[in-house]
Amino acid sequence: MIPLKDDNPTRTFPLVTIILIVANTVLFLWELVHPLPARESLIRDFAVIPYEFTHLGPGRPGALLYNGMTLLTAMFLHGSVLHVAGNMLYLWIFGNNVEDAMGHARFLVFYILCGLVASFTQIVAAPASRVPMIGASGAIAGVLSAYMVLFPAARVVTLIFLFIFARVVSVPALIVLGFWFLLQLLTVGPIATGGVAVFAHIGGFVAGLVLIVPFRRRRPRQSLY
Repeated sequence: MIPLKDDNPTRTFPLVTIILIVANTVLFLWELVHPLPARESLIRDFAVIPYEFTHLGPGRPGALLYNGMTLLTAMFLHGSVLHVAGNMLYLWIFGNNVEDAMGHARFLVFYILCGLVASFTQIVAAPASRVPMIGASGAIAGVLSAYMVLFPAARVVTLIFLFIFARVVSVPALIVLGFWFLLQLLTVGPIATGGVAVFAHIGGFVAGLVLIVPFRRRRPRQSLY
């Protein structure tokens, strides 16, 4: 199930959403200009590595500050074209409406907080992992849950695969985003310790559900019908 666009108009220009998309895209292109060994070193230097957070020692001055920095830098790095393209597609479809509902400044703070919670969730879930964690997925997961709460009835044009067949249908956001979260829960067992930070997705999504309450501006709620 791949969302393509929604039918939910905005009242304001999505400045922060566009800046985030441009920043992520430009930084990914910057990654690509480095030779592979240098790119891998760059990712290790600026990614979140759970082991580094859970094994801080008194003999490592500055490590806490450095690791804190990676909580932010990791949100803007991606591992492949599909990784960054998929994240930016979701941010473009759903971020503009959430930004519209919160306002520019509050949306940016909301986005960053969801990303931070996502990273800490992964650290707690896999404290001994030395696998570098990068990507905007955790922060965007928070955007998805906020959109689901704010606009459950908004129609999302979605590409659905049924075995060898594919069909484009219009589905309520509650179904599309609820299915996305269910998929994260179902994949915890098989791949949570692999290359996908599933716990970060779950943590970011739950953070969005909680933070939407203080961050949203007052506006009429949509009916499911």
